[in-house]
Amino acid sequence: MNSLLSSFVKNVIVVFLFTTCLSTFLYSQDIALGESLYKANCASCHYLGPEEKKLIGPGLNDEIFEEHTIEWLYKWIRNSAELIESGDKVANELYEEYNKAVMTAFPHFSNQDIDNILEYIRVGPPEVTASNEQVTTSIEGSESNTSLYIILSILLFNIILLVHVKNTLKNAASVERTNFFASVFYWLKANPSVIVFASILIVFSGMKGCWNTLSTIGVAQNYQPEQPIAFSHKIHSGDNGIDCNYCHHTARSSKHAGIPSVNVCMNCHTYINEGAITGKEEINKIYEAVGFDPNTRTYIPNYDQKPVEWVRIHNLPDLAYFNHSQHVNVAGLECQTCHGPVEEMEEVYQYSKLTMGWCVNCHRETEIDTDNPYYHDLHKEWIDKYHGEEVTVDMIGGRECAKCHY
Repeated sequence: MNSLLSSFVKNVIVVFLFTTCLSTFLYSQDIALGESLYKANCASCHYLGPEEKKLIGPGLNDEIFEEHTIEWLYKWIRNSAELIESGDKVANELYEEYNKAVMTAFPHFSNQDIDNILEYIRVGPPEVTASNEQVTTSIEGSESNTSLYIILSILLFNIILLVHVKNTLKNAASVERTNFFASVFYWLKANPSVIVFASILIVFSGMKGCWNTLSTIGVAQNYQPEQPIAFSHKIHSGDNGIDCNYCHHTARSSKHAGIPSVNVCMNCHTYINEGAITGKEEINKIYEAVGFDPNTRTYIPNYDQKPVEWVRIHNLPDLAYFNHSQHVNVAGLECQTCHGPVEEMEEVYQYSKLTMGWCVNCHRETEIDTDNPYYHDLHKEWIDKYHGEEVTVDMIGGRECAKCHY
C-alpha cells in the first residue's frame, strides 16, 4: 500500500510540473501572436528574409540575433531615434546606411510582444499553400486566446488537484485496491469536483471550437485562385521595379484600386513579346484579347476584342466601406501594408486577414500626420487637446461604425 501511495504522489508531482512547464512554454513562445504583430507593424518595411533583400529597411532573419543583443533590439524597436541620439555606434551606422530614415517607434510594445516578434523572425513564416479550391482561413487573435484559455485551464486543474490530493491519499491508505482501474475509479469517486471540472472543460472546449469554426466564415486569408493569365508580380514589380500605381493608377483617386485594362499592358508589351519564364505563351493571351499582331506590331482591324476574366482576390463584404485614395494619399500607406510583399509573389494571394478586428487594430496603432493639409486647421485642436501626444486614427473617429459601415 505504501508503494502505491508513493507512486501516486510521484505521478501527481510529474503531472503538476509538466502542465506548469507547458503553460509557461505556451505563453513565452506565442509565435502566432508574433506573426500577427509582425504583419501589422513590420511587414510594410521589412522582408522576412536575407538582410540584402531590402524593402524600406533591411530583410530580417535569425542573423539579427548574431549581430545584436536582445537588450539592444528592445531599445531599437521601442525608440530607434532615442538610441541614435544616445550615440550608439551600431544604431548610427544603420541610420547612415539607410539614408537617415528613422524607423517607426513602438513604445507600447512590451518585452513579451517583442520576444514574440523575434521568435517569429527566427522560425520564419509557414509555407503558403492555397488554390482556387482550397482556402486557408484564420481568426484575429484566436491563436493567442486559445493559448491563454489552455493556460488558465491547466492552472485551475492543478489547483483542484492539489486541494484534493491530501484527503484522497488518506482515504486511499485505508482501502485495498486490486488494480489500476479500481484505483482510478476510487479516486474519481472520492473527488466528484474533478469530474465536474472535466465536464465543464469539455463543454467550453467544444463551444470554443464551434466559435472558431463559425468565425472563419468570410475570412479568406491566403486565397490564391488560378488566373486566366499567369501574371508574375515578382517579375513586374520586384525585378523590373514597376510602381504599383502605374498599373493600379485609380488607387490614388478612387475607392477602388482597379484592375488594369489590357491597354496598360500593351504600353510595354507592344515591344516586349517574350517573357523570361513562360516565353510567348502568356503574352500571346494578351494579344489574343486585344487583337494585336506581334509580327507587324499592328492591331487587327475590326477585331472582336474580349476582356481578360481576372478572378478577384481581395473582396470585402458589401456592408464594408474602404477607400483606397484616402489610405494612399492621406495616410500615406504603402500597398504592402495590406497586400503584403506583392513584389515577391509569382502569383498573388490574399496576404492579410482583412477582418474588422484587423482593420480596427491598425486604426488603434497608426499615428496620423497632423501636418497633412487634408485635415485643414483641425489638427491644431487635436494637438491642443492631447497636449502633444501622438494622435491615432481611432482618436479622430476611426472606430465609429458609420465610418466603415453604411
